[in-house]
Amino acid sequence: MPPRQGRGRAVPVVDVVRESARAGRMVFFEESARDGAQAKTLMGAGFRVRLAREQGAIFGADGPRHVVFAAGFPSVCAQEFEATRQVALEAQDSVSPAAICRGTAADVRLALGAVRGAAGARVMVIVAASEATARALVHSDARTALATGMDVVKEAVDLAAGDGVAVDVCLVDAPRADPALVAEYAGAMTAGGAGTIVLADTVGDLLPGQARTLFQRVAAGAGPDTVLVSHLHNDLGLGLANTLAALETGVRVVACSWLGMAERSGMAATEQLLFLLAHDPAKAARLTGSARELWWTPPDLTRLPGIARMVSAETGVPLTVTTPIVGTGVATISTGTPFTHPRTFQPYDPQRHLGLEPTVVLTHLASRRVLRAVAERLGHDLDPVRTRTALAWVKDRAYRLGQAVVPDADFAAYLDGLTASTTAPTPEPVPTPGPATAPTS
Repeated sequence: MPPRQGRGRAVPVVDVVRESARAGRMVFFEESARDGAQAKTLMGAGFRVRLAREQGAIFGADGPRHVVFAAGFPSVCAQEFEATRQVALEAQDSVSPAAICRGTAADVRLALGAVRGAAGARVMVIVAASEATARALVHSDARTALATGMDVVKEAVDLAAGDGVAVDVCLVDAPRADPALVAEYAGAMTAGGAGTIVLADTVGDLLPGQARTLFQRVAAGAGPDTVLVSHLHNDLGLGLANTLAALETGVRVVACSWLGMAERSGMAATEQLLFLLAHDPAKAARLTGSARELWWTPPDLTRLPGIARMVSAETGVPLTVTTPIVGTGVATISTGTPFTHPRTFQPYDPQRHLGLEPTVVLTHLASRRVLRAVAERLGHDLDPVRTRTALAWVKDRAYRLGQAVVPDADFAAYLDGLTASTTAPTPEPVPTPGPATAPTS
């Protein structure tokens, strides 16, 4: 790409995100560090750097081509500016760092200042697209808001070119906007130098069919040079489904967040989306509607559980037993048939794809095989009689306490007592005196 002439020195803007998307590769626009408004999370600067590095490492040296890391919203406060800048400078080799800003010249300058000098840096300018958000954000109608946003984007592109920074545009509330108007400005902003155009489902009430139609209509109207990004919320529990619908239309840049914690009720969870697209190439081809290669470097999925635990510990957002892909119940077995035929009862192999060793957990649903397996792990070899006795104890304890899982420590203590009681030597019987009889002569 030739250099753009900015107000400062001319620096070639090498937009690896556009290049990746146009080559059919996946790019993840990571939102979890910058958006804590609804999840009530706040990541410190050091942790943002750590998360960016860990996420980029999933793709090795190609992290910057697969991950845009929204490092922060610099206009929030001085501390947010500094956190954003620290990520830009310290994680630039791992991801493409981005700063988010409102559609004002002052915000744009602040965002540029936060990422200036970082390789692969980006700023994303937020522009109201619907009548409702235009009235709420900039007190005008939608066309006026978009026209004003266009001017700001042009200025941002001009300013950013001096430092080799790419400019993205987020069209807020795109689903409730006039799709022809959105397409018109998406194409115009791209022609004016914008790298990608984000269509944000600000209200979070899209259904998958509506998401598919939205991206199809805007893509058709904006033209083939426009790179669209999905930013779809999970208010109705459809964030992931809507993102997959966008992928079906050819979208290859998708906003997401670890544990799905950004925005109101979350977004598509990074770990779920990445796993869906990477663990099974045939499934990925069905999800995307294309057999084209999605990766410059295939992702290392074994990193997902560790990153998820790290994010959970930092933010307080819990991992539950039923959290997909990275939950505490993944790779655990507690009932008989899945114990003997695990591949029949799971959609993927946790050990192969995630590096998680299978663990047998003792619950009220345990069979004799499951119980013996746990006992062996604890160093006890139970015969059939003791197995039946122990199984009765496990089920009684679970229902009596109202707790399904019997901790290893409790079961081990029980087995120690059971073994001691059944292996102790039987004492010699003490003779009992009989009734007194008269002596014989």
